[in-house]
Amino acid sequence: MTASQEPVDQAPESGEQAPAMPATVEALQAELAAVRAELEAAQATVTAQQDQLLRTRADAENVRRRAQDDVSKARKFGIESFAESLVPVKDSLEAALAQPDQTLEALREGVDVTLKQLTGAFERNLLKEIAPAQGDKFDPHQHQAISSVPSDQPANTVAQLLQKGYAIADRTLRPALVMVSAGQG
Repeated sequence: MTASQEPVDQAPESGEQAPAMPATVEALQAELAAVRAELEAAQATVTAQQDQLLRTRADAENVRRRAQDDVSKARKFGIESFAESLVPVKDSLEAALAQPDQTLEALREGVDVTLKQLTGAFERNLLKEIAPAQGDKFDPHQHQAISSVPSDQPANTVAQLLQKGYAIADRTLRPALVMVSAGQG
């Protein structure tokens, strides 16, 4: 007998035990069927998880797309409320200009009413005036210094307001133009 023809069922050397071998073909078929059942269960689980992953990705994409649409609409229609507030102001100004023979007093009264409409529109839309009084501390976030002048006031305080500024909520839209005190000169 050659080396390639050695019997398969030789006893292991050096005291090792041979792996347990199923005794019959039926036992092997039963074990194979059990492994196949486990494989099918694992494949079903993988398929279900892949399906869930695809659904989750689709949901995330839908949420992202809806958020983009909301942002786009907010940009497009964000000033709608403010514009609605300004339409009556424009109507009042056009009505005043349409009157051919007005007295100065009637014109002044109309301008006063129109200014109140405009002020109301500003308030409804959180547009606030920045109008520092003389002596207020200079704030570079809300004020723009045009020049520095000698004054009896402390340095870095508002000496004179040249033009009001405006802020929307807490963001400065236009800083107030001011002259700043350089201190006693």
